[in-house]
Amino acid sequence: MFKKAFVSALSLFLFLLYFCLRVNGWSGNGNGVWSSGPLLPKDKRETIVSTEYGKISAARVSDWGRRGCYHLQFFTLEPNSLFLPVLLHMDMVFYVHTGSGKLNWVNEDEEKPRLTPLRRGDVYRLKPGSVFYLRSNLEAEREKLRIYAIFVNSEDGDLNGESWNGAYSSISDLVRGFDKKVLQAAFQVPEELIEAITNATKPPAIVHDVRAPTKKNLWGWEARFLKAFMGSQDHSMYDLDNKKKADKTFNIRDADPDVMNCNGRALTVTNKDMKVLKGSKIGIFMVNLTKGSMMGPHWNPMATEIAVVIEGEGMVRVVCSSNSTNSKSSSSNSSKFECENRRFRVEKGDIFVVPRFHPMAQMSFNNGSLVFMGFSTASKLNHPQFLAGGSSVLRTLDKNVLAAAFNVSNTTMDQFLTPQRESIILDCTSCAEEEARMMEEEIEKQRQEEEECRKRKEEEEAARKRKEEEEAARKREEEEEAARKRKEEEEAARKREEEEEAARKKEEEEAARKREEEEEAARKREEEEEAEEEEDRRRREAAAEREQEEAAREEEERQKRERKEEQYEKEKRREEEDEAKARKREEEEEEEETKEEDRRREEAAEREQEEAMRGEEERREREKEEVKYEIGGGGEGRRAEY
Repeated sequence: MFKKAFVSALSLFLFLLYFCLRVNGWSGNGNGVWSSGPLLPKDKRETIVSTEYGKISAARVSDWGRRGCYHLQFFTLEPNSLFLPVLLHMDMVFYVHTGSGKLNWVNEDEEKPRLTPLRRGDVYRLKPGSVFYLRSNLEAEREKLRIYAIFVNSEDGDLNGESWNGAYSSISDLVRGFDKKVLQAAFQVPEELIEAITNATKPPAIVHDVRAPTKKNLWGWEARFLKAFMGSQDHSMYDLDNKKKADKTFNIRDADPDVMNCNGRALTVTNKDMKVLKGSKIGIFMVNLTKGSMMGPHWNPMATEIAVVIEGEGMVRVVCSSNSTNSKSSSSNSSKFECENRRFRVEKGDIFVVPRFHPMAQMSFNNGSLVFMGFSTASKLNHPQFLAGGSSVLRTLDKNVLAAAFNVSNTTMDQFLTPQRESIILDCTSCAEEEARMMEEEIEKQRQEEEECRKRKEEEEAARKRKEEEEAARKREEEEEAARKRKEEEEAARKREEEEEAARKKEEEEAARKREEEEEAARKREEEEEAEEEEDRRRREAAAEREQEEAAREEEERQKRERKEEQYEKEKRREEEDEAKARKREEEEEEEETKEEDRRREEAAEREQEEAMRGEEERREREKEEVKYEIGGGGEGRRAEY
């Protein structure tokens, strides 16, 4: 029952371990400084771990943008120091540059943990999934343990691809990433121990290696984890020092060189030479050039070289493999790199990269040797192709065709290929100095070109500024002229507005005056109309009064006429009576007056004449009265009739 629960908890633990988060700190995730060219100086590396007991720096170098980048790390452990256990995510191939120590490691392919002693010149490889740690020895010389390592994804077929979670992860970070309940179930330990493990202060990646019994207790939980992780019930990585079970390495300094002459020696280590390199697709090489020597011009048909200078200094010449120089690569990263012939100086600690198919030559100076080692990336066996010397690839070609390719005679081509009897590593006195001189000349030429370019840019900038200033001055003048015109236009517009305002005011005043006049005329008309109405009213009233007066006068005249008529009637009756009395008297006196008839006729004639005159006067008086009446209303005329 207990065994079944343990297996179940262990399976869960391993499953979660695979999906654990990418850890920070010293987990091998340093990206390193990006090198976009063939050379990365030592001082350009990125430090990812630094303690008093050691240091780790990283670099990412490119094969000029053709396939991507390669991740390198440089481990330096002080004597008697310990690089704490990590889980390796990528294929790791390394070279021991100085010092000595021990590599403790285990992976799924090995039944038991392994111990590999390390010394200067050793080459070794660890597969992805390995758990390892490093110890440096405490030697009398107190030499530091220095290891140069490259990390690749060999099993995925992508040599330059990096793991999504870095090169390696700290075992302590992985364990602490789980909940306490899971850890207690997985390790079958008391809760107090889990608390002590998870609450402990995280140590740096490199610590002092105290080899004492307490040390085993201190790291015992990691050993227990590793034993559970790797499925070993009887062995611990920390038991290896006592059991003295060692794994053999390949030492590049003890091996016989592939090439050796008075000019130097060279050695290449592949999976044929070293069993652990099988399947890694990574090889290691070391070249030692004596004073004034050269690794002959050559190229790698299958591999990219990533080299580290470990001693001396020299010159490297790389020729662009494109049909035309300065043409850009067609790869996805080609926008960052240019294919061009290059020469550069290298010294101890520098990294330089030469892509496949790029002819190269490494040269030492006359005053010192040049030693460099490195890693070659090839999925198949790589055979460098040399241009010069006894093993020249040009000597294998048809001379007629070769002469046609160079556009020279066969004799000239024979004279060109035959003299050099040595192969691969050649004598080249002062070649590095000449390359350095040419590099300095190129640098000086480039500096002069840059200076000329800078001056030209300054002149162009000055001309541009002058042009801008002139343009600005012209624009200012145009703006001032435009402003003046705008001002004039505004002034003219203001004047027009004032004139229009004055005209408008005048029109308004004229309109107001007209309105006032019209209103005054209307008022006058109204007053006149009112006056006329008043006059008409008065006339009507006067007419009414006159009518009343006329009616009164008529009434009075009627009454007068009636009185006159009555008077007239009375007078008429009286006259008639008088006439009757007169006739009677006449009759009475007729007789008396017969005598005096003539006298009376005369008197009658006189009276008639007087009556006619009086009638005429009365007629005239009536006419006058009628005229007056017509003028005055007709009352007086009618009174004149009566």
